[in-house]
Amino acid sequence: MGGGPAGLMLGRLLELRGIDSVILEARDRDYVQQRVRAGVLEQATMDLMDEVGLGARMHREGLVHEGVELRFDGEGHRIALSDLTGGRAITIYGQQEVVKDLIEARLASGLPLHFEVSDVRPDPETGVVTYTHAGEPHTLEADLIAGCDGFHGVCRSAIEEVLTVYERVYPFGWMGILAECAPSSEELIYAHHERGFALASMRSHAITRMYLQCEPDAEPWEDDAIWAELDRRFGMAVNRGPIFEKGVTPMRSFVVEPMQHGRLYLAGDAAHIVPPTGAKGLNTAMADVALLASSIGDDAKLAAYTQRALERVWRVQHFSWWMTSMLHRMSDDPFETQIQRSQLRYTVSSTAQATALAENYVGLPFITA
Repeated sequence: MGGGPAGLMLGRLLELRGIDSVILEARDRDYVQQRVRAGVLEQATMDLMDEVGLGARMHREGLVHEGVELRFDGEGHRIALSDLTGGRAITIYGQQEVVKDLIEARLASGLPLHFEVSDVRPDPETGVVTYTHAGEPHTLEADLIAGCDGFHGVCRSAIEEVLTVYERVYPFGWMGILAECAPSSEELIYAHHERGFALASMRSHAITRMYLQCEPDAEPWEDDAIWAELDRRFGMAVNRGPIFEKGVTPMRSFVVEPMQHGRLYLAGDAAHIVPPTGAKGLNTAMADVALLASSIGDDAKLAAYTQRALERVWRVQHFSWWMTSMLHRMSDDPFETQIQRSQLRYTVSSTAQATALAENYVGLPFITA
């Protein structure tokens, strides 16, 4: 259930194991391939793309980064990710590009991938899924239903009576832009400023992706105001160009337990959401489906799916919360600001603390055994 990166990757993994699957997606193909989401791939996600035979374009077009910069008090401090993690790195390669690679592979295989389905009703007890496609009703009988249909999908709500929800909603959002200009840095910059957080990222050598902390219900600002605030928070003049997309994303941490009931197993955003500060959303979804695919056919592993998945999920939640709380303006309390600056100074001066950040940022290994 779901034709985003998690559902498509699970389908690819099952295909390589000779296990039949059907992928159902509510949106049309163009929407799925064009929606801009995550852009940072952890080392394990990169390795998984290689494992399923779809890493060639990622290596050809993706931007490998071996470090990130923490910027505060007007100065930048590089965290050498690869040096601190035995050569592991991240790659800037948009989620929509991952999806394109997976869709092309699925279509080439001739296996079922249905877009624009509606009236989807999964039965966790029997494994029966009913839906409408091209105006016709359909029924599937499955051994297992994988709920990869996102935070607003139907799968989590189908088992909501057995779920415990853990949630934190943050009192700010991210105002994000895509602009036609060269990135202001060869590596990502995370900036802490008394006026709020800022992030300088990229999608290519010619497309810049940047974010500003803002009110969660803010309307996107005028272009000149955005550029001026970016300069102020980074303490430097950033590269500018025509802005062709902007919007505001609210911030939350969200986890449900268990991630399974009956024949239904949740993966990705259907089960958990992280604030984007740690760049973990897409990567955690990939970790879920790698674990689920390796568990199918082994009843003991399937029974332990929730426990094993949540070990990694809660580590990711902590890292994302830690990055968020260290870098954002959390309140008007000057004591809290001084605590943040102390944490930042310690992180950039302590090899142990920098290593902890680097290990989590490039990503923990996926659990599959």
